[in-house]
Amino acid sequence: MKILISCVVSALALSAFSGAFAAEASKPNVYRVFNDTVAPANQEAYEAGVKAYNACLHDHGFKFTWGAWNHETGDTYTYSYVAGPYTWADFDAMHTVGKPCDATWRKQANPYLKSEGSAFMVGHDDMSHMPKDSDKTTPAMIGVVVFHLKNGHESHEAFANAVKKIAAAAAKSNWSGNFATNEISYGGDGAPDYIVVLPNKNWADVGMEANPSLWKMMENVYGKTEAAAIRKSLNDSIKKSSSHIDSYNADLTYTAPK
Repeated sequence: MKILISCVVSALALSAFSGAFAAEASKPNVYRVFNDTVAPANQEAYEAGVKAYNACLHDHGFKFTWGAWNHETGDTYTYSYVAGPYTWADFDAMHTVGKPCDATWRKQANPYLKSEGSAFMVGHDDMSHMPKDSDKTTPAMIGVVVFHLKNGHESHEAFANAVKKIAAAAAKSNWSGNFATNEISYGGDGAPDYIVVLPNKNWADVGMEANPSLWKMMENVYGKTEAAAIRKSLNDSIKKSSSHIDSYNADLTYTAPK
């Protein structure tokens, strides 16, 4: 009976998980990310392979942009490539149009990879505070904060609710700090649950704290008692977190033709 109950609970959880993403299948809020790690001695050859792949995409009229990012902190021999925001259906078209260039990637970039991982990310506007038309420009640098949550629906709900309250307070107070929250989908074993992206102009911007600070802003909007409760709920939902800084790499970016 315990096994049956466990299977039913797991099935219901998976159904809810799949339904949440399917409900927004036509909304252009989905990103795909690849993280490539290379050995130091292979960086030059790997980057040449990426450029050859991008040239192939261009020759085939590939109409989707892949933004390239160098990891400035953390594992500095990691490159990230992000496409989006698109609809889920757009990734079918992307797969079809890009398929002729798969051989180029396998021949000219794959030999220099130590590892590669991929996931989808779903952007949540109600958990973000970004300037209008922020998707029209690319920041020079981004802070990437990675969150692994504790197991269970309660932790996921607590995290989402807390971040939604932060985003609502930021909008209400016209807070100067900006952030975009993305939920990880189908990232494989060990993948994080959420990634929060902080846009920055340069290193000086990275080191500049928002004024007022995040939790001071929350106190101004909700009062000290409620702000403290939100902070505790958020902290209690998190198993672990980490962060790193990425810089935009225009040379390795594939920009779709207009």
